[in-house]
Amino acid sequence: MARIRKIHLTAACGTGMGTLACMLKQMGYEVTGSDHHVYPPMSDFLAASDIQIFDRFDPSNLDHDPDLVIIGNAVTRDNPEAAAVLDRQIPYLSMPQAVNRFIASGKKIILVTGTHGKTTTAAIMAHILAVAGLDPGFMIGGILKDYQSGFRIGKGDYMVIEGDEYDTAFFDKGPKFMHYDPFITIMTGVEFDHADIFQDLDHVKQVFAGLVAKVADAGHMIACKDSPHLMDILADQAVKTVTYGTRGDWSFTDPVHKDRLTRARIQGPGQVYDIETRLPGYHNLMNFLACAAAARVIGVNTGLIQKAMASFSGVRRRQEIRGIKNKITVMDDFAHHPSAVKATIHAVKPFYSTGRVIAVFEPRTNTSMRSFFQNTYPAAFKEADMVCICKPSVKKNIPENERFLPEKLVSDITALGVDAYYFSGTDEVLAFLSPLLAPEDLVLIMSNGGFDNIHTRLLEMIE
Repeated sequence: MARIRKIHLTAACGTGMGTLACMLKQMGYEVTGSDHHVYPPMSDFLAASDIQIFDRFDPSNLDHDPDLVIIGNAVTRDNPEAAAVLDRQIPYLSMPQAVNRFIASGKKIILVTGTHGKTTTAAIMAHILAVAGLDPGFMIGGILKDYQSGFRIGKGDYMVIEGDEYDTAFFDKGPKFMHYDPFITIMTGVEFDHADIFQDLDHVKQVFAGLVAKVADAGHMIACKDSPHLMDILADQAVKTVTYGTRGDWSFTDPVHKDRLTRARIQGPGQVYDIETRLPGYHNLMNFLACAAAARVIGVNTGLIQKAMASFSGVRRRQEIRGIKNKITVMDDFAHHPSAVKATIHAVKPFYSTGRVIAVFEPRTNTSMRSFFQNTYPAAFKEADMVCICKPSVKKNIPENERFLPEKLVSDITALGVDAYYFSGTDEVLAFLSPLLAPEDLVLIMSNGGFDNIHTRLLEMIE
């Protein structure tokens, strides 16, 4: 490619593309973007970075003659703007190709992959490196509270990237994470998800097996031993791996949840030390284990690891307390897969034992709106004291015989002995909940979307 000065991003308001736009702007490029739906908070974030965003896809968005266009994976070949890029023969790249070229070039990549937990694990890893004074770069699909950002350029040797198994672009249907050449690969586990692009579990395993085959001899691999599907993949390829989990090379013992803190003892090859964290739950201790193993590879000393784990504030929308009013806590979490819902409820339960855990769930992902997990979801809510299932505000073109039935979910949860209720909209949920809440209750709101700003509205209604 010729010298690059002006870069345009088609579909700029997604998490990854918006993050990339801001990083390129910080590096001194002239950056513009477009999307069919300009929505906050990403659109506000881009505006604050002085990046012009066009609110539709149109060939005229390219009239300023960008030197390069980065095309997001939500864009199809017949998109008018993408078609214009091809017609005008403007150089173009996918998002991961651009990350490799502009952001991660010359860095030792720590790639965090897996069906669950990769955002928090990547965030912990980045924080450990920062506390160790290694000035890492990172590109993560969530806002790290300690840095008020999901990205950082960094001047050090290491770059932490959250590796997405989603497809790359219309011109490259392979997973995004295949574009990276990691120094360390962390694999948090494999389950079925993303029913819009994966046919079944075997299809998901095939994609991750491709990554394993690529990186097996090129760096260090750290994998969760408690994930049977991941272990199947690794066994098939006889890959040398450092494992973590209940029976892994790295494990934890003596977990204690007290005073809104979690304490445990971490054990690894030649290492035993205690940690304390503000993050609740078994699944977060597993995330810390993965990072402890990676930190050992890098040579970070134990004291700095302990300091980083104790000071890590978490990631927005991951068990994030949105407010406490009259001793009633409203918490936001991104959980939507049954395993994540179950883990989140289990994690917070010990900290709210004097009140009720009221789970409010909006099944709005491509997978959760399909029937694949219809019979799996009920057990995920078993530890909740009350469950509110809300009809999602989005509509997707799903055949009727494949649709998820939220009313059936409510019936199945009730059959397990848990009070459960179905609501057709957010207003109904709010009207039902607000007069029922009592001091010490936790309202755990789980959705991968904005959920009609239910968190703020509920807090305003609590008397």
